[in-house]
Amino acid sequence: MSHSARSRNAISIPPQRRHKSFRVAARELYKEYPISVSFASFCIVSAILAFLYANYLYRNYILGEFLPYPEPVARKLRRALYYSNHDLQPENALKYYKQALQAAAECGMDPFSDEILGVRFQLASFLEKQLMQPRMAIEVLERVRKDCLDWEGGKGREEGRRGERTRVLGQCVRVSVKLGELYARPDIMETEHAEESLVWAVTTLLKEQGRREREGVKEGEGEWMSIEEIGGALESLGNHYSSRSQHYLATPLYLQAVSLIPKTNCHAVILMNNLSASLSQQRTPSTPYDPPADPAALISSARTWAEKALDVAKTIQPPERNGECDEGCAVAMHNLGEIAEMQGNVQEARKWYEQAREGSKRTGFGEGMQRAVERLELLEGK
Repeated sequence: MSHSARSRNAISIPPQRRHKSFRVAARELYKEYPISVSFASFCIVSAILAFLYANYLYRNYILGEFLPYPEPVARKLRRALYYSNHDLQPENALKYYKQALQAAAECGMDPFSDEILGVRFQLASFLEKQLMQPRMAIEVLERVRKDCLDWEGGKGREEGRRGERTRVLGQCVRVSVKLGELYARPDIMETEHAEESLVWAVTTLLKEQGRREREGVKEGEGEWMSIEEIGGALESLGNHYSSRSQHYLATPLYLQAVSLIPKTNCHAVILMNNLSASLSQQRTPSTPYDPPADPAALISSARTWAEKALDVAKTIQPPERNGECDEGCAVAMHNLGEIAEMQGNVQEARKWYEQAREGSKRTGFGEGMQRAVERLELLEGK
């Protein structure tokens, strides 16, 4: 083959292309499509951040919630909560709650630990709020209270268990308060059991609190219930007596609860209103040793507490201020209107009811507005 033929048939090799760096290519792409590249970059970064945040939530809040439990227990609890909160299947939920408690016993977990008591509380809450079975919730909590009291009166008195006894006794008090609320539900209305549970809770917590104040906290006992919890128990028993028109019993409980709660808390306004209403309706039964209280003095005290509720509500500012302050203002105005009526001052009563109506309307407190309108209609023509 001649040289010229070889030249014609030779395969030509194209010159090698030089690859651009990623940075140069990205810069050129951005110059050509600035909006599209910016949007794509934003989506990529957002996806990465969302993935990292989801992983953080999963590890810290989903898995973290079950960290105190051995895996056999955690596995059953995850299923119980799934069938309780996401795919409501009561039979499966109850089955897995039961299996979780059985697994905990097999793993040697302390049945009176906060973790296991928490499972039983969660089961009671599921029965009450999602299955609408308050009686079944009562059965669960009554068993919890009995078990805790049996332990507190036995092993809880052993040397070296002071801290455990404090914790379990506190749980007994909390369970009793909850039982009092459940027994007092309109669809249950077992008032004697409600009173028994609430009286026991208040008596026990005050007795323990008093012992600590007299003798001091013993080594290893740990902290007792918080001031907020003590005040809440007192309020619950006060509400019970108030619902039965036993205002002479409700009044000292509300007064003690008011003394415990900070005046920067909007719930203080609610308690002061309750105290005011209780005083204004109080009819103390006379005894050979205690004459009945002067009605005029009770009404005067009721006015003082309603006015104080208004004053306290005005001083509370965000972020501490919440809806309880706004509703509390309207209730205090309404109470002052009723007190003015009791004292025969119709014009003053009308003024307070009008303020209560406007305040309720401004804050969206429907019940307050309705009650104020009803009282104003009754005052027409007077």
